[in-house]
Amino acid sequence: MKALIALTSVVSFLMVTLPGPLYQYAGVNLGTAFTLIRSGVYVGGAALILIILQVLLKRKSVNWGSTTLFAILALVAVAMPLSMASKASTVPPIHDITTHVTNPPEFVAIAPLRKDAPNPITYEGGEVTRQQLDAYPEIKTQRLPQPINEVYMAAEKAIDSLGWERVRAGEQPDTLEATDTTTWFGFKDDVVIRLTAQGDDTLVDMRSKSRVGRSDLGKNAERINQFFAELRVQLGYR
Repeated sequence: MKALIALTSVVSFLMVTLPGPLYQYAGVNLGTAFTLIRSGVYVGGAALILIILQVLLKRKSVNWGSTTLFAILALVAVAMPLSMASKASTVPPIHDITTHVTNPPEFVAIAPLRKDAPNPITYEGGEVTRQQLDAYPEIKTQRLPQPINEVYMAAEKAIDSLGWERVRAGEQPDTLEATDTTTWFGFKDDVVIRLTAQGDDTLVDMRSKSRVGRSDLGKNAERINQFFAELRVQLGYR
């Protein structure tokens, strides 16, 4: 039983954690990667059941150090996917979020980089807009009391601070475009930030869109809120 516990715990952990790097670096397709993760949950659950049986039936012979380690590996294998599933159930299955749903900023410089992406650069609107407004009412145009050139420079610093990759070739005036690459799977999500002068103030609109996947698990809305928070830091807000 000890060997079976060790095997199932380690295998389940690898089945859940390795699909990201395998997709990102080894060319494993997304469907296979997600199938591995789902299967890892079952293997991890089996490992936990075996651990419980071992503790109940052979308590005196349990090596608590190794058993604790294997239990942690199995828990990670079960908890990570379940956490993702729980998150998916609380957010709408959309992947294109913008502060301005009637006139969303357009991807121009980034457009060539997305030519083979499953998700097109066009803004769908309609049901996507309705779901966004219901789920993320705080995502809206930001009005800042600074001139546009000052906000532009602060936005550049915010992008650099967040570790996003600027795409400058073909950028429109008073517009910034960048790509944020996720750590685990290496998914590339694109952002475009549009500045509009209004008197002495500046209106800031932003759009964040995933290249692949139907649901973003709330990541694009989170990214927009993260950017505005960092932008305020760069502008000296406290």
